[in-house]
Amino acid sequence: MRSRLRRLVLGATALFTAASALPAAAATTHQRAEQHPSRDGLSAVIRYTEYGIPHILAKDYANLGFGTGWAQAADEVCTLADGFVTLRGERSRYFGADAPAGGDLSAARTNLASDLYFRGVRESRTVEKLLAERAPVGPSREVRDMMRGWAAGYNAWLKQKKITDPSCADVPWVRPVTELDVAARGLAIASISGEGRFVDTITTAQPPTGAASGTPSARTPGAKTAAKAADELWGDPGMGSNAVAFRGDTTANGRGLLLGNPHYPWDGGRRFWQSQQTIPGELNVSGGSLLGTPAISIGFNAHVAWSHTVSTGIPANFHQLTLDPADPTTYLVDGRPERMKKRTVTVAVKDGTPVTRTQWWTRYGPVVTSLSPQVPLPWTGKAAYALHDPNAANLRFADTSLDFSRARSTADVLASLDRHQGIPWVNTIAADRAGHSLYTQSQVLPRITDELARRCSTELGRTTYPASGIAILDGSRGDCALGSDPGAVVPGIFGPARMPTLKDAPYAENSNGTAWMTNADRPLTGYERVFGTVGTQLGLRTRGAIEDVDAMADRGGLTVRDLQQQQFANRVPAGDLAAGDVARACAALPGGTATGSDGTAVDVSGACGVLKAWDRTMDTGSRGALLFDRFWRRLEQAVPADRLWKVPFSAADPVRTPNTLNTGAPGLPTALADAVAELRAAGIALDAPLGAHQFVVRDGKRLPVPGGAGRLGVWNVIEPTWDAAGGGYTEVPFGSSHLQAVGWDASRCPVARTLLTYSQSSNPKSPHFADQTRLFSGEKWVTSRFCEKDIRSSPKLKVVRVHERR
Repeated sequence: MRSRLRRLVLGATALFTAASALPAAAATTHQRAEQHPSRDGLSAVIRYTEYGIPHILAKDYANLGFGTGWAQAADEVCTLADGFVTLRGERSRYFGADAPAGGDLSAARTNLASDLYFRGVRESRTVEKLLAERAPVGPSREVRDMMRGWAAGYNAWLKQKKITDPSCADVPWVRPVTELDVAARGLAIASISGEGRFVDTITTAQPPTGAASGTPSARTPGAKTAAKAADELWGDPGMGSNAVAFRGDTTANGRGLLLGNPHYPWDGGRRFWQSQQTIPGELNVSGGSLLGTPAISIGFNAHVAWSHTVSTGIPANFHQLTLDPADPTTYLVDGRPERMKKRTVTVAVKDGTPVTRTQWWTRYGPVVTSLSPQVPLPWTGKAAYALHDPNAANLRFADTSLDFSRARSTADVLASLDRHQGIPWVNTIAADRAGHSLYTQSQVLPRITDELARRCSTELGRTTYPASGIAILDGSRGDCALGSDPGAVVPGIFGPARMPTLKDAPYAENSNGTAWMTNADRPLTGYERVFGTVGTQLGLRTRGAIEDVDAMADRGGLTVRDLQQQQFANRVPAGDLAAGDVARACAALPGGTATGSDGTAVDVSGACGVLKAWDRTMDTGSRGALLFDRFWRRLEQAVPADRLWKVPFSAADPVRTPNTLNTGAPGLPTALADAVAELRAAGIALDAPLGAHQFVVRDGKRLPVPGGAGRLGVWNVIEPTWDAAGGGYTEVPFGSSHLQAVGWDASRCPVARTLLTYSQSSNPKSPHFADQTRLFSGEKWVTSRFCEKDIRSSPKLKVVRVHERR
């Protein structure tokens, strides 16, 4: 096998002549240069197939990283370069201190806040210290080689190619990078749901002076306020997902099946990028990588497929500090004083003088002054609050993913999770050729046990923890330290035995709900509150997904085609539950009118028949889908959740309750009137097909977009931007992204269909700027070319030999 694949590498190199599009004279000179790289330089063979998907061949991990960095730069150089500006703390220098930071690598509102944080991380040498750790705490040699190679490949592309993307052509901030930059990006991704959420308060927290030193401590919120704060922090609509794995006895051939449907931003640094990575005899994997990372993040090989979904685990906690009365920058632990560490950071500013600010750090982490707008955490003369994020020292994600890529079974996937403990904020769902299924919430969480929370929570924490999973512990007591679990790679996190895990169920499904309802017949219980809840109401997307996949498993005989159909079924569970009742309530309105929120009487009679006839899907041709969507958004705002349904939630029937719309709720006619008035004001017919008003514009053409909002329960999540003046939903900032439907048959090649909804490149001049988006618009898929015979037979095959030039 090893020698055969090595021959294929050489064969692919030879194909370069046929694939080159250069004029004959230029081609001869170019080929000589390409075929005689320097002996000590890194190189790779990149074979492009349909839709610009690269299949990267290399002899080892450093060269594989080189090819990956080169190919990512070719497609996404401007997006990548923008991210490296962020990581270097130079956004204010190039784009202005007060400009929005973008949100790709943190939740910082302004460039200045982003720069103060990321430059502080860099100056503290956090990444260098982690790189110096031995594996598994630090990255393995293979991952170090891939990061070094990725940086070299990115730099080689910058040196040898001209940037055509107008968003960063001829700008000074596109610069070469180092292995340190690549590692820093991985660390930022790991901590994006922890310290990354608190950048604004980390960079502005300052000790009290004068009268402020005596102000009271944090107010204790109600349970609903605490839960809302958690949802604002960690119920981020910018990251979500669905995934399901089916066991072999539910499929047509006894082998496993996996459907992955991550919901991520369509623009910016959290895009996925497709590739296949091959080291002969060592590695052969296909899938999507988060930009700037060298390994496959979600994908498949000849034996196993996996995906991730954002979990309900709370990835950070807080410690309330008892301060020295004489010095608010000194805190007490078991009566002994400890001085906070002062981190002073200076940031260059465009057209202005440099800005210097101070941050304050403790043994637990940085001092912060707010959990949310509703829950301030004031720094007084008596108390302050420190944030603890175990992922702020987690560089283990890449090794976890690399071992997934080499796995031969779901057992190997679980072993990688146990060994590296590097997954920061997602669940893992996997299936394999032998017919096994797996779900696990194996992620890096602070080791907050329910017992520890009962014993050590502050007054505020006694409200926030049971309501939301946010722990606020007494930082003045040494016996309230997080401790260590058996098998944990580092102190203060849970060990593998604590992770909610479901093996070999007929199906294992997650739609960002708790581990409890991974399978309706095999509920998971017994885990700590910080992982999520048990026995609580499910979201509509989780309910709809379980209904769908449970029915599929019962039906049996499943194939990859069934997965494809599930992805684009576009069923609206909210519509199934409520549209009929709304139509009847509409028809019963006196005179066919309802009063809008502005007091205006609106003729809604035309909406009644439209809602009754609607097919309850968000297909682009569905008539009534847009009307129901706009109505439902307004209804949820007008009617409290506990008054929306007549039949309340029951933990004994979690998938089917609550149900029966409360049509007597006063807000329902108002929501209907407002939705009808809104569409009419925009010149949109109530029965207009969805795709006429839910679209994106690419290359000057409208592409209708199928799918709908997660609040409607739609599997194929699309969260578009409403612009009535522009024609309706005119852009998609977030939604279904790198789709994969994977199975196996008797051959050695996986049976896989993929789709990158927003296409491979964000460069509008690239031929792969919108090609897969057009497929998504038509609900079509890409047939994966994984095996050599399939790659070689591609009618679009283009082979390029890339290398360093000394």
